[in-house]
Amino acid sequence: MHQDHDRLFVPKIGYTTGDLDVHDIAIDHTGRVVFVATAFGCLATLSERASFTPLWSPPFLSKLTAEDRCHLNGMALDDAGHPRYATAVSTSDVVDGWRDRRRDGGVVLEIPDGRVIASGLSMPHSPRLYRGRLWLHDSGTGHFGSVDPNGGRFEPLTFCPGYLRGLAFIGDYAVVGLSRPRHDKTFGGLALEEELAKRGTDARCGLMIINLRSGDVVHWLRVEGMVTELYDVAVLPQVVRPMPLGFKTNEIHRIIAIGESDSLTA
Repeated sequence: MHQDHDRLFVPKIGYTTGDLDVHDIAIDHTGRVVFVATAFGCLATLSERASFTPLWSPPFLSKLTAEDRCHLNGMALDDAGHPRYATAVSTSDVVDGWRDRRRDGGVVLEIPDGRVIASGLSMPHSPRLYRGRLWLHDSGTGHFGSVDPNGGRFEPLTFCPGYLRGLAFIGDYAVVGLSRPRHDKTFGGLALEEELAKRGTDARCGLMIINLRSGDVVHWLRVEGMVTELYDVAVLPQVVRPMPLGFKTNEIHRIIAIGESDSLTA
């Protein structure tokens, strides 16, 4: 226990990568950190001497450059911990080209061959493999749903009143994150706007718990105030009241943990 919290999470190591516009982050089967470097349109890992080490890029990209050509953003690991699927807002190969295809240019890509297994999506995010299905958000329409990993159309399960990003599972339930739209051209002109107006509501920031069998929203939480966007969510089983510390907090200087004793000689 720490100040009535049942878990305390303290960062131990930090890396400086520069502005890669990092999106999804995961730990692969070898224990290394793998992330989507969206600005460069690739999957990457950390480097001791460079900003990052590229691991994989979609085959339609002709160059590794910080031009955010397709807005690669999501990554799904298989059960063995290998990156298996990725989402991109388009298959554009020109600087910032994804913005011209936000409404219907989204794709799900298989890794490593880069085969497109689903297309026609609107700003897809957060692909996750769970119980033999590939779940993801068709964020530009506001729908959470799934795709058959062997290839096929996106099957919407639930409409959520917000821009969907972030997805985790526990039992028969999905936990999804919702964000309010930004006041720029990134979210404007999408089907989500039209659907919200038709349903007589506004986009919200928060969480929704969705029953995977019925598609019903069984619980929800609104986040208000300064926070207007969420990118990802996580489930911490058996944890009731966690507390995280940041590198810049004063308290982190006073949290000391002593490891097991060792010696100078082997």
